[in-house]
Amino acid sequence: MTLRLAVALDSSSFDAPEWISRVRGADEAGLDFVTIEDGFGRHGPDAVLVASRVAPLTRDIGLVPVATTTHTEPFHLSTALATLDWVSRGRAGWQVRVSPDPAEFALVGIREPLGVEDLLAEAGDAVEVVRRLWDSWQDDAIVKDVATGRFIDRERLHYIDFAGRFFSVKGPSIVPRSPQGQPVVTALAHSAAVWDALDADLFFVTPSDVDGAARIVRRIPAGRKVFADLVVAANPVPSDAAVFTGDTEQLADLIAGWEPSGISGFRLRPGTPDDLTSITRDLVPVLRERGLFRPSPGGTLRERLGLPVAVNRYEGAVHA
Repeated sequence: MTLRLAVALDSSSFDAPEWISRVRGADEAGLDFVTIEDGFGRHGPDAVLVASRVAPLTRDIGLVPVATTTHTEPFHLSTALATLDWVSRGRAGWQVRVSPDPAEFALVGIREPLGVEDLLAEAGDAVEVVRRLWDSWQDDAIVKDVATGRFIDRERLHYIDFAGRFFSVKGPSIVPRSPQGQPVVTALAHSAAVWDALDADLFFVTPSDVDGAARIVRRIPAGRKVFADLVVAANPVPSDAAVFTGDTEQLADLIAGWEPSGISGFRLRPGTPDDLTSITRDLVPVLRERGLFRPSPGGTLRERLGLPVAVNRYEGAVHA
């Protein structure tokens, strides 16, 4: 069994060539995807827009931006991420994020800060709405019938009619169903509260060793992909995840040692641009030589990760 491999990109730079260079380097190395860090109140570019900027200039790599559910309407999230899936030809994902910081609530100024339980409940509803909206156009909704002047078959568009505690959304989406149907939904999960609340395809977890990774894999619901986060840095840094500071061969040894835990792969968090270069230029060839990693032939991100085809929930349904 080979492991899948991703890297986390985190920069406040607004320099497009810098982002393009980093993502292209990961693409050329054959990595499965990059995540692009973001926060509602932080200084830096919008992660979804960064992903959209680099999408036409990359070939195979998945693009997974962070986007918060706390201060962003799920309808807007669904359209932005579906558009990214179109622009990238099926390589889009989404890392769900909640925003507990009271200062971020103050930026919006329309409600009081929420506790963690409510934030996760709201995020769970948001993921459900986004997924329903992605399905609200059936695959054959666009007919382009010149003779009758019909562009869309209304019978293949569906109201989602979601009404919940935090918001209500009628739908349908304003974006046709994208190449993947359902872009890959991911989330960082430090506890069961996250994987219990969110309908994600993939969870990033932060075990400290192989035994901890195995325990987490056993607890996460079957069918979900589990990636272990690992900070790769030349010098020790404080982090929620395990930190590695050795050389390339030692890092390959660590990755090999964690393979029996049942994780699907690793998300490596480089401490600096030089650490990213070390991963793409030095580590990947070693992992390929050892048979621990090989670039996936999958065209979409779902295919690369071995996720099933996303069947539209409205398939065969009568217009609602």
